[in-house]
Amino acid sequence: MPASDIAYTPVLPEGWTRPRGFSHAVVATGTKSVRIAGQIGREPGQAHIPAGTDAGAQWRVALGNLVTVLKAAGGEPTHLVALRAYVTDIAEFNAAGAAIAAAWGATLGRHFPAMTLVQVSALIDPNAKVEIEGDAILP
Repeated sequence: MPASDIAYTPVLPEGWTRPRGFSHAVVATGTKSVRIAGQIGREPGQAHIPAGTDAGAQWRVALGNLVTVLKAAGGEPTHLVALRAYVTDIAEFNAAGAAIAAAWGATLGRHFPAMTLVQVSALIDPNAKVEIEGDAILP
């Protein structure tokens, strides 16, 4: 993944250990702000997520959908400054760690924006296990 063309600096408070897979905060400057609505693990054109689709597969599709929307707005994955992920089962999310890491690497590479992860009781699609929204700053 190429370096970002926006001024982007991760924030690591003195004495804190660098987090794995995200930044506590980022400072970014650019000319256009993009807010990306929550994307679930439903392939474009599908009416619903097929029952039994695992959390890792849904994470891959949701993150891919988010990047597709970002690119349609003129951005690139390196322009992301914040992500918020909502999952229906934290334990299932943790168990899918290898698949989620692979999806992250294939989609965002080694780019780690500020991120929040929250467990919720349900999402819009009854089979959805993850929804990801994001913010990007474009140069």
